[in-house]
Amino acid sequence: MKICLVLMGLCLAMALTAQPPQHSDFLSFQKSFRRVSEAFENKEMLLKEAFEAKGLAWPAKYMYIRSFKHDSQLEVWVKQDAKEKFKLFKSYKVCALAGSLGPKRFEGDYQVPEGCYYLNEFKPNSQYTLALGVSYPNASDRVRSDSLRPGSDIYIHGSCVTVGCIPLTDEPIKELYVLASTVKHQGQDFIPIHVFPIKFNQLASKEKLEKYLDQNPEYRQTAQTLEKVYYYFNEKRNLPIILIGKKGDYMMAQPYSIPIKPPPPPTFKENTEPRKRATKTLKIADGEFFSSVYKQPVFPGGLSAFQAFIDGLANDLAEFMPDDKTRLFIQVDFVIDKGGNVVNTTVASNANNEMNNLIIERFEAMPKWSPALRPDLPVPMKLLQTIMVDARPKAAPKPPPTDEYEQ
Repeated sequence: MKICLVLMGLCLAMALTAQPPQHSDFLSFQKSFRRVSEAFENKEMLLKEAFEAKGLAWPAKYMYIRSFKHDSQLEVWVKQDAKEKFKLFKSYKVCALAGSLGPKRFEGDYQVPEGCYYLNEFKPNSQYTLALGVSYPNASDRVRSDSLRPGSDIYIHGSCVTVGCIPLTDEPIKELYVLASTVKHQGQDFIPIHVFPIKFNQLASKEKLEKYLDQNPEYRQTAQTLEKVYYYFNEKRNLPIILIGKKGDYMMAQPYSIPIKPPPPPTFKENTEPRKRATKTLKIADGEFFSSVYKQPVFPGGLSAFQAFIDGLANDLAEFMPDDKTRLFIQVDFVIDKGGNVVNTTVASNANNEMNNLIIERFEAMPKWSPALRPDLPVPMKLLQTIMVDARPKAAPKPPPTDEYEQ
């Protein structure tokens, strides 16, 4: 059977072969657009700090994106050298989904494509804030989709409306756009993106896919190959070479079998970071604490300011809310010492590692309090604060635009 390599972006080694940093014309052109310029101003430093916090070198030289339709997630993986293994940078929530499981096969079917692609466009003037083009239709789609009207214009973009694209809302797309632009400037011309129907190690998702395949058996071979690609990357943290046959079927160049007993699902969204302990600690004897004081410690600005601090923290913690939770109560124990410093912060075990680390970081960055007094001398005091974190509700989908394509 005649086999051809998938061109440009289907996990080929050449797609991950960096070239010397490009001339600044690409970035200069991108930054000539106001939205991109503002995105770099607002997000570039935050990206650098986020990379540093996760022990990643900035700027990344290689980038890989994988998206999961049914599970509404998009993961971003990065590395510095072609021989290194990819490391997870971040998982974003896909806020809306058009269509159902299964591939895109013709114009106007509202389906999100499934398969192996690459970023083929940086669109700074999208009607959906910013947009990154997905290279649909690829060689497989051209064989298997409608030959005259397979559809096109598939993007990862802002806003929260879709008729076949991958919407992240505005702030995440700004961050992703800056990161992808930076990686492209570093020399990775073809940034691969795999769109999977599901996370194959999620039992409920797998059952959903099996029901779909029972009704659409012609898609089973493609789904099985994508499942191999998924597990191959989970194990190797690098991309396989993928081939396309003359009938449009995907095949892996490397022999690989799905584990008979798949390993437990890796919690990419949570507990991907080492759990940190407080760095600001002070040894205080139990006898130095009092059950009652003359004056309670006071946060700068008073109770309302402290409540605003807690509310803001709770909102940021919602990004790391486990998928099976809608509300979480996290208990935080800390001490205000004689000098008004926040020390000995301890977070309850029901917070995942990302939540734990963010809480400790924010508490230790608090300004000094007015310490407790007894009767007029400062004394240390233990405090307990419960943070209520609610999962972020999905925005109600807007009516689809009259044009059936994403712009």
